[in-house]
Amino acid sequence: MYPTKRQLENYAELAVKVGVNVQPGQTVVIMAPIMAANLVRLISLKAYEAGAHNVYVEYNDEQLSRIKYLHAPEKALSEYPQWRADAMVQYAESGAAFIQIYSPDPDLLNDVEPDRVAIASKTAAAALNKYRSYLMAHKNAWTLLSYATPEWANKVFPGEEENSAVLKLWEHIIEATRIDHEDPVSAWGVHNARLGKMVQILNDKSYRQLQFEATGTSLTIDLPEGHIWLGGAKYNENGVLFNPNIPTEEVYTLPSRDGVNGTVKSTKPLNYNGVVINNFSLTFKDGKVIEFAAEEGAEALQKLLDTDEGARRLGEVALVPHDSPISNSNVIFYNTLFDENASCHLALGQAYPVNLQNGKKMDVEELLNKGANQSLVHEDFMIGAADLSIDGITRDGRKEAILRNGNWAF
Repeated sequence: MYPTKRQLENYAELAVKVGVNVQPGQTVVIMAPIMAANLVRLISLKAYEAGAHNVYVEYNDEQLSRIKYLHAPEKALSEYPQWRADAMVQYAESGAAFIQIYSPDPDLLNDVEPDRVAIASKTAAAALNKYRSYLMAHKNAWTLLSYATPEWANKVFPGEEENSAVLKLWEHIIEATRIDHEDPVSAWGVHNARLGKMVQILNDKSYRQLQFEATGTSLTIDLPEGHIWLGGAKYNENGVLFNPNIPTEEVYTLPSRDGVNGTVKSTKPLNYNGVVINNFSLTFKDGKVIEFAAEEGAEALQKLLDTDEGARRLGEVALVPHDSPISNSNVIFYNTLFDENASCHLALGQAYPVNLQNGKKMDVEELLNKGANQSLVHEDFMIGAADLSIDGITRDGRKEAILRNGNWAF
């Protein structure tokens, strides 16, 4: 079903009150596909009702992006408007809250030369790196949510009539975000508290290593001293509680950039810049990917790994039980926001400084010395499955079960 007027209003309120927790006098920046205009208007209204000083909206049109990728001269793909990069930094420095509606077409760029996509992606990542650093250090409140579009729905439910596919996709979004509850904000408070309990357990354990075993996966990940597990709601530097992801089911921390060894196999497709990468494996030695293979999207995976030196190393390890709401839907969403919250996952590239004690106060060199990876990219890929087992190695060398058969062993 499509969301009712009340449910859509709940969604907007959730973005404003739980997602970024808009404060009086604050600027709010919304980035969204043009098809989500009705939700954007509601979010803007709710933001002003919460006391926002100003709401800026930036719409995007994937078809225009596709036209550019196909027809613009290559030199144009290596250019990014400096004024836009400067504006995003200015918003961040002024304490703005950022709301992004993320609903990409998974097949948008399947027939575009991967080199052209890689040039544009790296150019944009470099231009927006300073802005992104504010968000990854949680200096600003930010949140990510999705909106059902025909292109996305047709990929998730192939063979369905378009309207029926969109209806089905909305049903899953409504359930996962809890906007069908009488009081979604309170429901998210309960959910965040549940995730917070697991975060506390893992932080108390302070494992020095995680060991992963599943079909096609045998991997060890060292955790640096002083690592911090996070999950659900977080505080920004002004003490404002916010939820970066709606929905969310994960608890996560950062791996030691040089301490990853073995092979890991993906369990869900990865939608990377409008190209699907599927059934792939990565082999690590001393933290770096030394071999890879993919049944689909191998060239796109190669471009991702070649973005920079840090793109071949891990920046995040996240745990999600197989028996969780989005996983139990048995739907592959081809949307990282949803798929990563149905599955344990890892991320290639940049680490979150907030996952390290005093990490927000460290410069790049200090973070590297502490084991935190640096890169222009941060790309999550899914590795969770019903047969996944994870053990934690304590500081004194004991092995403890964390996950068995994909679910919490605690």
